[in-house]
Amino acid sequence: MGMASGLETICGQAYGAQQYQRIGMQTYTAIFSLILVSIPVSILWINMETILVFIGQDPLISHEAGKFTIWLVPALFADAILQPLVRYFQVQSLLLPMFASSCVTLIIHVPLCWALVFKTRLSNVGGALAVSISIWSNVIFLGLYMRYSSACAKTRAPISMELFKGMWEFFRFAIPSAVMVW
Repeated sequence: MGMASGLETICGQAYGAQQYQRIGMQTYTAIFSLILVSIPVSILWINMETILVFIGQDPLISHEAGKFTIWLVPALFADAILQPLVRYFQVQSLLLPMFASSCVTLIIHVPLCWALVFKTRLSNVGGALAVSISIWSNVIFLGLYMRYSSACAKTRAPISMELFKGMWEFFRFAIPSAVMVW
């Protein structure tokens, strides 16, 4: 979330300069960059039980926390896509699609979470699965809106090698943004 905040500056400048396709390209760059960052974070999450036990946490609690974080890894990758999409819509003041997507996601999440936690007896693993499914749903809704809505037509950009050229600029803003959020 913190690293995606760097997009607010970059995309805001592009929007003000009326470089609309640059907004789409920077969004794709951020998504790709955050997915790359999610890989080492997911390795940490997968090994969370061992890490917690190593630093002296109760083994039973560490085991449950480890199970939870393993099943939350898909949500990490979904969030790596969702956060840049949110910034993409915010910079254009397209708040209604985000609101609608969030409402639909919430309507799905509540019964899904209840069912996965209590009806399947998955307990905290069910909660992590519900979060992952819900965030991926939100990503799909916003991605479809971005792809097919005429409101996003001028900011959509084709995916190209330009994506890699913008990574340095993205990280230059993303790292300080992440530090500020922390």
